[in-house]
Amino acid sequence: MATDRAPSERKSRLLGSGEINVSFEFFPPKNDKMEDALWACIKRLAPLQPSFVSVTYGAGGSTRERTHKTVADIVTATQLKPAAHLTCVNATRDEVDEVAHAYWAAGVRHIVALRGDPAGGVGTQYEPHPGGYANAAELVAGLKKIGNFEISVAGYPEKHPESASVEADMDNLKAKVDAGADRVITQFGFDNAHYLRYLERARAAGIWVPIMPGIVPIHNYKQVAGFATRAGATVPSWITRRFEGLENDPATSHLVAAAIATEQVMDLVDEGMRHFHFYTLNRADLVYAICHLLGLRPARGAVAAAAAAAA
Repeated sequence: MATDRAPSERKSRLLGSGEINVSFEFFPPKNDKMEDALWACIKRLAPLQPSFVSVTYGAGGSTRERTHKTVADIVTATQLKPAAHLTCVNATRDEVDEVAHAYWAAGVRHIVALRGDPAGGVGTQYEPHPGGYANAAELVAGLKKIGNFEISVAGYPEKHPESASVEADMDNLKAKVDAGADRVITQFGFDNAHYLRYLERARAAGIWVPIMPGIVPIHNYKQVAGFATRAGATVPSWITRRFEGLENDPATSHLVAAAIATEQVMDLVDEGMRHFHFYTLNRADLVYAICHLLGLRPARGAVAAAAAAAA
């Protein structure tokens, strides 16, 4: 359970020792202004030397070209290791394979393999594309035939909204890992008990790949709560209370958000977790502040290198 206590001396030494690893998720820009914001975000966070950064794929594959360009630019313009999202939606196997081959040719060696949201949007029935990959497990197996990609897949501590049961959801996760997935990145959540129970169930099912908790800083309570509802993630009442009365006070909201996310990660550190995946929403300052509180510091010379690469 999260508390408001200061970190212990032992934990302070741990968080300052470089044992915490992070990765960041970005989404591709829709216009020039958003592209400037994305690269400002990358420039800000790159000095923290994340283990990788992922770039999302729009609903129904709607941002395929922008995702590919963004990932390719990260390869050529930075020293970051990008992971490109790839889905099964609205594409044949040949079309998906073509994208994967293009990523390999661009120097991308890590893919986040996802089934993807239904083409009709969240809440509608998912229909596999005729001649396409039916699900993420099939996609993982197909990607492993194309190249020796490192592959991450999604996990849902509170169950995927479309899964019939917790057991069926875990069976689906095991199918993805058995197909060759190297890592699980969880959907974001705010109650660590859900993640820890999920980890227990996965290990009991014989899933031994790393299962990284997903963390989303609450930059805007109403917006993030909406994301949570669509993703099937609960927002504890104590979090709602912390944001009461701050609807028109973004500065204080960001301070509260930094405290909540830092508490959440510190509690997971106590449980033995060392790698955290941040859903940045292309907003760098809040994520950077949280990482700073966790003891992460830019490597010597990394700030200048990131500035030069993003210039």
